[in-house]
Amino acid sequence: MKLVERVCDRGDFPLSREEAKELAREVPQWSLDHALIEREFSFDDFSKAIAFANKIAKLAKNHGHHPYICILYNRVRLMLWTRGVEGLSRDDFVMAAKIDRLAEKNAPESAATGRV
Repeated sequence: MKLVERVCDRGDFPLSREEAKELAREVPQWSLDHALIEREFSFDDFSKAIAFANKIAKLAKNHGHHPYICILYNRVRLMLWTRGVEGLSRDDFVMAAKIDRLAEKNAPESAATGRV
């Protein structure tokens, strides 16, 4: 995750399509679009899904993000929209990487599913 972890000194400027594709390879479970990236996580039960969603909400708040979080039974679907007008920023991919690490830490055996 060297690109994701690298501090971006460009501010919150949109990425080029090539940069976005390069960063997407570092968070491969996330679906990539022009203005958002999204992923779904699956847990053993509803209470684990709720607990995970609450941890994501706290993490996002601490980093100035406001993701869309949808919970349906034992699944948590996340959408991270860019905060820039023109497209995704590096910060969106950093947030995705942090959420992936949180998922691995909280439920390594059942957190990850494929692409949404």
